[in-house]
Amino acid sequence: MDTDVLDGQLAQIRTDLDSGEKGLLISVRDFISWFGAERRGYMVAYKIRKILEQHNLITFPDFDTVPLDSRISFRLAKPSPQKLKPSGIQPATPPEPTVDHEEGASTALTPEASAPPMLISGALPEPAFLISRLLSANTKPTSVKPDNTLKEAITLMLRHDYSQLPVMTTDRDVKGVISWESIGSRLSFKSSEPSAFVRDFMVDHNEILSTSSIFTAIPHIVQHSYVLVRHTDRTISGIITTTDLSLQFKQLSEPFLLLAEIENHVRALIDGKFTQEELTQFKAPGDVDRVIETVADLTFGEYIRIFENPDLWNKTELQIDRSIFVSELDKIRLIRNDVMHFDPDGITPDDHELLHHFVRFIHAVKSLAS
Repeated sequence: MDTDVLDGQLAQIRTDLDSGEKGLLISVRDFISWFGAERRGYMVAYKIRKILEQHNLITFPDFDTVPLDSRISFRLAKPSPQKLKPSGIQPATPPEPTVDHEEGASTALTPEASAPPMLISGALPEPAFLISRLLSANTKPTSVKPDNTLKEAITLMLRHDYSQLPVMTTDRDVKGVISWESIGSRLSFKSSEPSAFVRDFMVDHNEILSTSSIFTAIPHIVQHSYVLVRHTDRTISGIITTTDLSLQFKQLSEPFLLLAEIENHVRALIDGKFTQEELTQFKAPGDVDRVIETVADLTFGEYIRIFENPDLWNKTELQIDRSIFVSELDKIRLIRNDVMHFDPDGITPDDHELLHHFVRFIHAVKSLAS
């Protein structure tokens, strides 16, 4: 969105809130797109907060603590100043600076002396990776009531491929949980009639607050295979299982593994092809103290500069087009920069696919160079 258009949009939201109107409802994904972003990296979130601050706005919930497709609204960061009603009372005038007659010096502070030092900020308001950012933590779970029949619970678990169901009477009141394990253990001690009820097969449940760190939830999930998520409004907002946890860590960790493989292949393409002097001349300017002894001492950007040099490219004996290879490698460099900033949203599906394609491509290149 154009800067002027963005300012106009936020100014209109501020005006609406000042006049008492309800704020706009929008998904986080659409909201950050106003700022030209697809994900909420550290710098993206920081810049958005600074712009919102200029308009005296915040989002609710905070746009950086919920899944990308969650809906957020806007609120005033600080209450609007109340308009003064005519009362005939004049505002008090500030007191005149006092003078110490004994010393003949004014005790009033100069603007320079009274101005506090400007302190630099920019850290995230919530450094931890909260479980509220997981989609499953914000998806209301399917549940059963204590008086539902066992057959009903089993049918729901089979239909949705669930390993457990919370047993609830209201959105806030959890009585326990029924699972294949609890059903099996109870049936091993007594026979079940078709009219058996859920309450006879449920066990105590495990829950955690949505404001908890995901690393706080991991031991509970590993031990019990799930954890219920209780929102700040005390409702059960979701359930996180070992499957959800595995998918989340796959999303975050797979790009690191793909990039490591790509970098190892790039090193192999230039290993043993250049002298130490040739490698050193492509070291980043100003980095004089770093010693280049092997290709592993080079950065990813330095690999690209080597391939950009026509003479050194010829020494690699690669039978592919240099400009295309360098262009594709630079795309990988940009993705690598995003990944190394540990963005909790992960990279985009397109970038993820690009990494997979490039791994296959460099395998083919390496086979041609063998």
